[in-house]
Amino acid sequence: MLYRPLGKTSLTVSEIGLGCASWWGQMAFDERQAIALVHAALERGVTFFDTGASYSNGNAEPRLGRALRGRDLSGLVIATKAGTRHDGRRIVRDMSPGAIEASVMQSLANLGLERLPLLQLHGPAIVDLTAQLLSTLERLKTRGLVQALGVNSFDPAVIDHVAGLPQFDVVMVDYNVLRPERGPLIARAAAAGKGVLAGMPLAMGHTGGQVLKLRAPRDIWYALRALKNHRAEVLAGRRFAFLHQQAGVSGAQAALAYVLANRDVACAVMGTTRMAHLLENLDASGRALAPELAAAIAEAQSAGT
Repeated sequence: MLYRPLGKTSLTVSEIGLGCASWWGQMAFDERQAIALVHAALERGVTFFDTGASYSNGNAEPRLGRALRGRDLSGLVIATKAGTRHDGRRIVRDMSPGAIEASVMQSLANLGLERLPLLQLHGPAIVDLTAQLLSTLERLKTRGLVQALGVNSFDPAVIDHVAGLPQFDVVMVDYNVLRPERGPLIARAAAAGKGVLAGMPLAMGHTGGQVLKLRAPRDIWYALRALKNHRAEVLAGRRFAFLHQQAGVSGAQAALAYVLANRDVACAVMGTTRMAHLLENLDASGRALAPELAAAIAEAQSAGT
């Protein structure tokens, strides 16, 4: 595993991180398998783990805490998110200073930490980033409850705005072969000193329709989500079926190599519920994208504009 600095923070992260959300955190997914994935990632040098208070009906964050219990956490960057929570029935969005502070305290308890290495606001609007909220975030840092602050947003205008705010150290954007237009945005954020995390680096399995291949009951959950919320991406992903037809490199490895070829990206954060998939993905660390494959990706991207 290779490592990269996380912007101007003092943190260093594995260039591939594990996202602990979605089906991984659902009660229906066996917790022993979920924890085994975290332990396997640790053993192979992963130091960045990402979760959120609202993920998996609120179960992902405490599950990650249980997975990390008894482990040496000194070199790890555990990231979570505030601003959304699950109330037992649905996801509730609340970016008020009081809600953010309460979320931090709950996340510390859930994860078994005394300080959050990285706290990210989960999908804020620009109007949410009030002086009062920014002051609250700064106090959380001063109190030693949070080490670094970030924003997770797939709205380019929000990321551009956050790049100009000194309170934030990190941004997470959706960057993958289907999102090449995020490149300039990432460059601007990095130039402003922000650490950049690439969310959805595998394009949620949309390349070549991988997300629609049903091998187990869990795949039905992912397929239905894709068809409900990401139908355009599923269709666009058909142009990239060639990624899964290469010799010596899997489609997932090629997708990760594309993201990591951007040196302004500190970490590509992927998720999985399969051990074989995890190990395959982690083997993408340090893998260079072949020039002819990079050219084919660029051609497919141009075809969609």
